[in-house]
Amino acid sequence: MNKLSYIHKGDTGSMSFETKQRSFTQGLFMLYGLSVAIFLLIALVQLFQLTIVKGSYYTLLSDDNRVKEIIIEAPRGVINDRKGISLAISTKPNIIDDAGRLESRRIYKYPEEISHIVGYRQSADKDDLENDSCLNKLKYGDKVGKKGVEQLFECELRGKHGKKLIEVDTHGKYTKTLSVLEPIEGETINLALDIELQKKAMELLGDQKGAVVGLKPDTGEVLILASTPGFDPQSFEDGDTSASGLFITDTNKPLFNRATEGTYPPGSTFKLFVAAAGLEEEVITSEETIMDEGVIAAGPLKFHNWYFLEYGRTEGEVDMLKALQRSNDIYFYLLGGKLGPEKIKKWAELFGMQNITGIGLSESIGIIPSTFWKNDTFGERWFLGDTYNLSIGQGYVAATPIQIARGTAAFANDGYLCDPQLIKNQPNNKSSCSKIPLSKKTYDIIREGMRRACTTGGTGYPFFDFSVNQQSESNNEVTSATTIDAPESSPSGMITNKIEVGCKTGTAESHAKSGMPHAWFTVFAPFEKPEIVLTVLVEEGGQGSEVAAPIAKDILKVYFERYE
Repeated sequence: MNKLSYIHKGDTGSMSFETKQRSFTQGLFMLYGLSVAIFLLIALVQLFQLTIVKGSYYTLLSDDNRVKEIIIEAPRGVINDRKGISLAISTKPNIIDDAGRLESRRIYKYPEEISHIVGYRQSADKDDLENDSCLNKLKYGDKVGKKGVEQLFECELRGKHGKKLIEVDTHGKYTKTLSVLEPIEGETINLALDIELQKKAMELLGDQKGAVVGLKPDTGEVLILASTPGFDPQSFEDGDTSASGLFITDTNKPLFNRATEGTYPPGSTFKLFVAAAGLEEEVITSEETIMDEGVIAAGPLKFHNWYFLEYGRTEGEVDMLKALQRSNDIYFYLLGGKLGPEKIKKWAELFGMQNITGIGLSESIGIIPSTFWKNDTFGERWFLGDTYNLSIGQGYVAATPIQIARGTAAFANDGYLCDPQLIKNQPNNKSSCSKIPLSKKTYDIIREGMRRACTTGGTGYPFFDFSVNQQSESNNEVTSATTIDAPESSPSGMITNKIEVGCKTGTAESHAKSGMPHAWFTVFAPFEKPEIVLTVLVEEGGQGSEVAAPIAKDILKVYFERYE
């Protein structure tokens, strides 16, 4: 009954049905229908947005939750010595870091021996990431070379990262591998370094602070670059902050590369360049003599010859050959006085002094003083005594061991100044060498003086009878460039060969608390067709002939006695 309309009685007695209640109900029904329609429309629009407009977006979100990308670090390139012996290698990526990426570990085979030439790597910092110039860019969390060859050849060694796509469940657990893009290993670097000679040099230096540089004179290839003390690059690779921190605070400065960064007065090794200056500037001839009386005056100061100071003896008349053989200071004082500091500086620079060598590692340029330099540095004028000191490699002059080795090599390769090469070169490649304006006569005279320095009567007495044991010619293993002097056969098929060398000793005042001088020795061998140049420095070691020369001798024995 409540569904029927009310009956309405009119004034005239007529009756009609009431429609007001019906219209209200219909309105409610229409409103309900409209609401449902609007809801459905909104739902359809939202569905369109989700499936059509943003479908791919939400699909990607879903995949991101389901699929994970794992970076696979590219194994760093291998670093070999010149004979293919591995010095630094990388393991297969199998270490998962905090970011979930697969990393490899760098292994240094001869850590202390190669520390200063190969270097080490550490995590890339903000500057590394922002200033990366390599084709394969660094990613956050990568390690980068910080010293040595690791830094110098960073782009070549780095390689290209790979990646692995895996599927995980709602709990993030691995379910399956979707795809793998393998990493590309970095390039292999073949150094000029001879690890056997390098190990011997480090062994002979021992606990002494010093350096040994060995070069191939014709190409500048670096056979040895030893500096003691060394350090363990593995501690930097493995993030051992306690060990690496000790290297930084150690007063012996193990991170300091004495071969390229250490500057020292070169002592009498510098006389080679002064001799060349004297002959080329024509202020003296090789035959001209001076009288050694043991001491010479420069104003109120007196300058002595080392032989007079140690033994109280003089050497009479001295020409250039004898001056080089006996390292006579009086001769070079007078020669320096004739040249003056500017001409000495000119020729020293022609032999590579006060310049970087171009090796590519951190290095110092040294000092070749001049009248301007002294006035500019100390506000003092230049005196004759300063010239005398400069003439024998003392006073303000300073050079690195690699500079002395490079300059010495010019007397073993027909007068070329070669940039040291860390990478193994082709034989007789002189692309990195430039000719010094040195006459053949000057070249031959200084070489002869160096030969005499390592023969009886010279200062390099450890080499007076330098002989090595080599296989007999029947075994085709005799070094072709050696000078054979009355070889003696041995039952094992070995013969003893005498090898002539050219050398120069040096003993330089250090002004250290110990009072001990720096010991220098520089040598090339064999004298004819030289194959190797060695320069040895021992900080506060004593006499060059007593301390540095025996080290050079033992390294050369290893070099010439090796056979397969």
